[in-house]
Amino acid sequence: MELAFIYYIFISSWQSFLVGWLKIIDSLKPAKTHQLKIYEKAMRYEGVLTKMKTELLDEVEYYLDFENDFLNLNQLLDKNISLNFLRFQCLNCGQQKKIFRQGYCYDCFRSIPQAGDWIMKPELSKAHLDQEDRDLEFEKSVQLQPHIVYLANSSNVKVGVTRKTQVPTRWIDQGAHEAIEIAELPNRYLAGITEVALKDHVSDKTNWRKMLTNDILDLNLEEEREKLKDFIPEEAKAYFLADQKETEIKFPVKQFPKKIKTLNLTKSPFYQGKLKGIKGQYLLFEDGTVFNVRAHEGFVVEIQVS
Repeated sequence: MELAFIYYIFISSWQSFLVGWLKIIDSLKPAKTHQLKIYEKAMRYEGVLTKMKTELLDEVEYYLDFENDFLNLNQLLDKNISLNFLRFQCLNCGQQKKIFRQGYCYDCFRSIPQAGDWIMKPELSKAHLDQEDRDLEFEKSVQLQPHIVYLANSSNVKVGVTRKTQVPTRWIDQGAHEAIEIAELPNRYLAGITEVALKDHVSDKTNWRKMLTNDILDLNLEEEREKLKDFIPEEAKAYFLADQKETEIKFPVKQFPKKIKTLNLTKSPFYQGKLKGIKGQYLLFEDGTVFNVRAHEGFVVEIQVS
């Protein structure tokens, strides 16, 4: 009986010991999970902003390309994101100088061929005449290649010009939910004068507020293109595209803002909010804040995701 009693006491003590240790181990599990969450909240990226890279799939995929990181922004939807402006960095010279336009400091913007007037006004292109603006070799490499004159519908139908290699990227950047080619020209000059001629009959501007609030109409762009056919300049008529079909574009947006608040990092260097969508070159946040990434090219930022 004594041996049985001793055995019973030993077993009971051992069981109590095991139960105690299991409770201790189990109590550590939430702590480990909490540590994991803290780690996840600490995702941090830093780099100089350039326009978001895009890929047209069933829904547009967006990416931020930093020197040491490559972020798929679609995966950040419904996550809290903070943007912290650190400094400027010119996209051309790399110096820490205030950005003037298009991601360039004032000195670079006034001198480099990538910022020549013909960039914004294709009709000023002269490389086809062998005439230099800032750098003839560069200007020939860009101007003397196929260009597309197109119609894009983002808030209203607009006419535009882009290099053929930039289709459909240009349409995505403008937040167009539908677009169509009008003509394919052999150089930028012919595309430019075609756009100028058509601007008398259709807008060349996008209402970005309507685009971001999704205040849009679906139109038959093939019919709209046909209406413009007779207004194409004589020297460009042979390049009219009668058979191109409309391209439809879907953007990753879970919630469109009802009332827009624009974020300017020079005025408000820190912002935090929940990402609800991406359209054009804009990030759309739950509180109605919109952030134009392209307008902040050359800004070095810290991004934290939770």
